[in-house]
Amino acid sequence: MGQQKNTRSLILLLQKTIAMKEKLEAFERLLVIMDELRAQCPWDSKQTLESLRYLTIEEVYELSDAILEADLKEVEKELGDLFLHLVFYAKIGEEKAAFNVGTVLNGICDKLVRRHPHIYGDVKVNGEEDVKNNWEKIKLAEGRKSVLGGVPNSLPAMVKAHRIQEKARGVGFDWENVSQVWEKVMEELGELQKEVNGNGNDRSREDEFGDLLFALINYARFIGVNPEDALERTNRKFIRRFRYIEDQADLHGKALSSMSLQEMEEFWQLAKKLEGKSA
Repeated sequence: MGQQKNTRSLILLLQKTIAMKEKLEAFERLLVIMDELRAQCPWDSKQTLESLRYLTIEEVYELSDAILEADLKEVEKELGDLFLHLVFYAKIGEEKAAFNVGTVLNGICDKLVRRHPHIYGDVKVNGEEDVKNNWEKIKLAEGRKSVLGGVPNSLPAMVKAHRIQEKARGVGFDWENVSQVWEKVMEELGELQKEVNGNGNDRSREDEFGDLLFALINYARFIGVNPEDALERTNRKFIRRFRYIEDQADLHGKALSSMSLQEMEEFWQLAKKLEGKSA
């Protein structure tokens, strides 16, 4: 029995070794191709960190689309595109004698070991919240001047708000329970209504609307909802249903602009019914 167990263990180890070898060979192949493209392709040879930046952002959004659509084949494809961009940046860094793939990968490995003392040290944690809290504290100990210093300025506002709140929570600055957050949402809604009903100026209405959004994003975090994903799903739902109205208008030989609101609402309700949704 013991011999069979040892044999199975050896087989599993061999399988893992072969799989790791295949992955390393694939990564090495990409590095070689990158060297060749940089040396021989007129387009690739002219690219800079700056020229790649917007293309990389586009690739990240394409990956996001694939994830939201639960299209794993497309996720695989977009991950490949991102790997290309990361290797591209590393190659340019190597040419500038600033960094290379090796220093980049060793840097992230060192950081992961350093920020997981519950795995590579003797720190004890009781769950993911402890892990996140330790992560933020370790970053401060490493020399980061502000807990919020790692939030990129160019993030979309909703994503930025969510990250700001997560990072503040990491050092204990957060509401104690979800009911408090909901009370804050209602408070901010009341303040916005007061500004609107009291004929407040554009800036005051904007400020109060921003406060309400921030509170709602906080509430989403407390109930385990990613607000960016939630809004994007609603965007897609609206587009899908509105296109159904357009299709139906076309089938009935009508211009959308000539239809009454009631007619459009009837098609909207039919679209929801066809989806089996009530929202």
